[in-house]
Amino acid sequence: MEPGTCRHAPGLSKQELQGARRLATPSQLSRAWSYAQREVAGGLLPRRVLLCRGGREKSPKRIALTFDDGPDAMTRQYLEVLSRHRVRATFFLVGENAQRMPGLVSEYVRQGHEIGTHGWSHRPFPTLGFVDLKAELARSHAVLRASGVQSRRIVRPPKGRVTASVLLRTALAGFTTVLWSVDSDDCRTRDHRAVQRRLAPEALRSGDIVLLHELQPWTLNALPEVISRLREQGWDFVTVSQLVE
Repeated sequence: MEPGTCRHAPGLSKQELQGARRLATPSQLSRAWSYAQREVAGGLLPRRVLLCRGGREKSPKRIALTFDDGPDAMTRQYLEVLSRHRVRATFFLVGENAQRMPGLVSEYVRQGHEIGTHGWSHRPFPTLGFVDLKAELARSHAVLRASGVQSRRIVRPPKGRVTASVLLRTALAGFTTVLWSVDSDDCRTRDHRAVQRRLAPEALRSGDIVLLHELQPWTLNALPEVISRLREQGWDFVTVSQLVE
C-alpha cells in the first residue's frame, strides 16, 4: 500500500535526491491500484485496526491534515502557519527525532494537535520481525508519554508499507494503523503550486485523510493557500480522531 511517503536521506546531493525521486515516481496505474487497495482494506477491516479515511458525509465538510517525519528544524514554522490559520492537525513523529526534541513534542499538543508514532527508526515495518516491530512501537510511544503527552495509540507505518501480517501485529500491540485517502504528492515535487493543485477543493471529499510531510519548504509554502481555499468553501480542519468520532 505504498506509494507516498518520504524521508530526506542524509548524504545525498540535491541532484542524487532528485534522481532517486524520479526513479521512485509511481505510474498512474500503480497509484490507482494503491488507492483501491486502501479503500478495500479500509472498508473490510475494523477502524481500530486500519483507518484510511473518515465518513463521506456531505455536511459538515471535514478533512484531516496529517504530517509525517517530525519533529525537525522546521516544526515551529509549520506550527506557526497552522496556528495563524486556526487549524488542528495530526502529526506522526519518528521516535528517535522525538527523543532528541522533547520540547517540540509537547509543543504540538500545547497547540491542540494530535500526535501518533511513525516508528522509532523509520524502518519499513514489513522488514521487522514481530519482536522488533513491537519494540519500535513501544519505544516510540514511551518517548511521547515521557514528554508529558497522553497520545492516542495511532501509528503511520514508514513509507506507508504494510502487509496483512503487519496490520495484525500492530493491532495486537494495541495500535491503530492510519494511512490516507489523499496523497499531496509533496515527496514528488518541489513546487508548492503542484501541492496546492493536488489539494484543491474540487480534488477532495469530506472525510479525506491527507498525507503531507514536515521538513519541506514547498509543503510549508503551499499550506496557507490550501487552507484558505478550503475554508472559503466551508471546510473544517480536524484531527484524525475527531474525523472518525
